[in-house]
Amino acid sequence: MIGIMSRNEALALAEEKKLDLAEISPNADPPVAKILDFGKYRYDLQKRAKEAKKKQKTMQIKEIRLSTFIEEHDIMVKAKTANKFLKAGDKVKVSLRFRGRERDYVNKGRDVMNSFAEACSENGVVDKKPSFEGRSLTMFLTPKSTDKSNKGGKGKKSKYRNKNNNNSGNNNNANNSDSEKNAGSNAGDQNPENNKNN
Repeated sequence: MIGIMSRNEALALAEEKKLDLAEISPNADPPVAKILDFGKYRYDLQKRAKEAKKKQKTMQIKEIRLSTFIEEHDIMVKAKTANKFLKAGDKVKVSLRFRGRERDYVNKGRDVMNSFAEACSENGVVDKKPSFEGRSLTMFLTPKSTDKSNKGGKGKKSKYRNKNNNNSGNNNNANNSDSEKNAGSNAGDQNPENNKNN
């Protein structure tokens, strides 16, 4: 860090070192500039952007096609493929096309869709219920997210219950000790009367 200087002084210093003067924070007061090799600096920025893009997971849409009179075994085979997509974090589009007179069996097609969604319920949830797009019935499934907050809530609840149980135990002990004291005082009060009678 060199300090505050004029623009001409900074340019002269950059020329002296055979480097570039790049403005890093133009909105700062005063603006911040850096003397560097701008080509190398730009290359480093592009390299960081590529690495960040590689690490970033983009959700893709995979499509599974069904038919109106598909067999139960075939539904399970296709559901197995869909579960692999869902586990990988991808969205699944399920489509069922009605051909010719199959349009008269819309309810059958909906039953197939529901059976498929149930077969994928372990890894995915229905994001969009079956609806018509032209002659096709389409449905979207998204990966099921794990809810950790519920687990934490259960733990807190159990601790709270244990605390209440401990408090109730302490209250019972206190009540027992009070009753013992009262019994002792009553016994002490009765003894003098007995002595007097004797």
